[in-house]
Amino acid sequence: MPEHPTDPVVLEGVSVTVPRRTDPVLVGVDLRVRPGEHVLLLGPSGSGKSTVLHCITGVVPHTVTARLDGEVTVAGTRTADAAVVDLSRHVAVVAQDPAAAVCLPTVDQEVALPLENHATDPSDIGPRVDSVLATVGARHLRERVTGELSGGEAQRVALAAALVTAPDVLLLDEPTSMLDPEGVADVRRALEGASSRPGTTVVLVEHRLDDLAGEGGPAVLPGRAVVLDEGGRVVADGATDQVLHDHAGALLRAGCWLPLDAELRTLSGGDGGLVSPASRDLLRQLAQAPDAVATAGPATGEVALRTRGLAVARHVPARRRRRTAGPLDPPPLLAGVDLELRTGEVVALLGRNGVGKTSLLLTLAGLLRPAAGTVEGERAGMVFQNAEHQFVAHTVAEEIAHGLTGPVDEVVERQLRAHRLEHLAGQSPFRLSGGEKRRLSLAAMLAHERPCLFADEPTLGLDRRDTIATTTALRAAADAGRAVVVSSHDLRTVVTVADRVVVLGEGGVVADGPTVPVLRDAEVRRRGGLTLPPLVAWLLEEVGEPAAVRRALLALDAAVSTPTAPVEAVR
Repeated sequence: MPEHPTDPVVLEGVSVTVPRRTDPVLVGVDLRVRPGEHVLLLGPSGSGKSTVLHCITGVVPHTVTARLDGEVTVAGTRTADAAVVDLSRHVAVVAQDPAAAVCLPTVDQEVALPLENHATDPSDIGPRVDSVLATVGARHLRERVTGELSGGEAQRVALAAALVTAPDVLLLDEPTSMLDPEGVADVRRALEGASSRPGTTVVLVEHRLDDLAGEGGPAVLPGRAVVLDEGGRVVADGATDQVLHDHAGALLRAGCWLPLDAELRTLSGGDGGLVSPASRDLLRQLAQAPDAVATAGPATGEVALRTRGLAVARHVPARRRRRTAGPLDPPPLLAGVDLELRTGEVVALLGRNGVGKTSLLLTLAGLLRPAAGTVEGERAGMVFQNAEHQFVAHTVAEEIAHGLTGPVDEVVERQLRAHRLEHLAGQSPFRLSGGEKRRLSLAAMLAHERPCLFADEPTLGLDRRDTIATTTALRAAADAGRAVVVSSHDLRTVVTVADRVVVLGEGGVVADGPTVPVLRDAEVRRRGGLTLPPLVAWLLEEVGEPAAVRRALLALDAAVSTPTAPVEAVR
């Protein structure tokens, strides 16, 4: 391989092995990224995408206990010879869990910190902080306390802190995973701004390709794509449109999300996405094929939890709670919330970042006190937005077993198998990939029999296969007699699994009703900050009948295991 000393990122024969894991996370990865090049890393959950980023930052092997074979060079420096802090002069990162990187009390201080570390002229710091916050749509957060940010707000702030120094190398690990449509658009614009700066190199890990691309379609995605398989090996590397064309079927079988155009072309053979007659015919046939997938409605039962006049306050970490009398508390995020949650039903909470979805779930679960009103019902199980916040054990198997009684081994084995965690049973929960952690958090909570199950963004950062497995598990929990409530920005998944949606906005409940009729209402979508994905919008317009819409989406999901399944189902 010829030498290119100016290439800012070079991986040569890189393999990574972590303790207590038989197989390497990465195997023989060769990757050379040129100045100004934008690269999209694709692959199923657990394929090592985040580990590639950790190698570039030097976190592997300096911070994470792992064996690194091969050589990684960043800005001409071998990462093995440089401390992480030295590499940070050239590299900025938006991590998969942005809140974990926040360390200062207020947003303006957090964004200013990288500039201070770079010895920026103090007179320049304020204007640059203002400019970058505006770029990511977070100007209104400037004076906010970081401990009070929602997950999506923290993601915007983390992106601002990464961009503020105009780094040579920008690494983005699922930068849109927690964001509402407005936030995704802000990320898109920020990446376009990075593209306009000569020499800025970007390596992006992202599942939500359609959301990130927006109306521009796949043409606005990074120009180069590198695909990792489940074994951590590079199986494709080339122009993004060519990789998506040549490897779409394999990516679909591996459980990856594809841009809608590529997904429909793979299944129908027609180019042009929803414009293609072949794709439209396929979708209509899927919607009309009652035997293609099970679409039985829920057996809604008794009320498992009820709220009356509920007001929800913003969560304030314990370390910041006042010990003495002080000013009046700020107004609640939500007020006048009257809900009835019934067994056998999946309910989705929808709304903009910061509207109060997480705080409402925590209040319903009894983990936050109501600011006013009442919550009546039995204790619920809660799957946190940040999976690590609920881990208490040393191994995956022990995490699932924690708190169980009776035939524990049988339950643990069943949950390990159902959530593809058998090969990780002896691993520390904290050493798993982001997707693996989310699967574990759900598996551990489903092991307990509770009448209500709450899940905060349960498909966040998951590939297509694990998204389907997660929604299948939630649907099964409802069908088995639980009341299930999820928060989500993923409206395609919501329409597939939720019987009912509660749209939050303007300090309260904007709408509460059956999924399809509510989402058809343009005024409700406007007030709730919701944007329908093109596929969902087309199905609602062209198919209409709720069961038929869900039938088409479920049939498309069946293609993850067998890409020809939807086609065969309608022949």
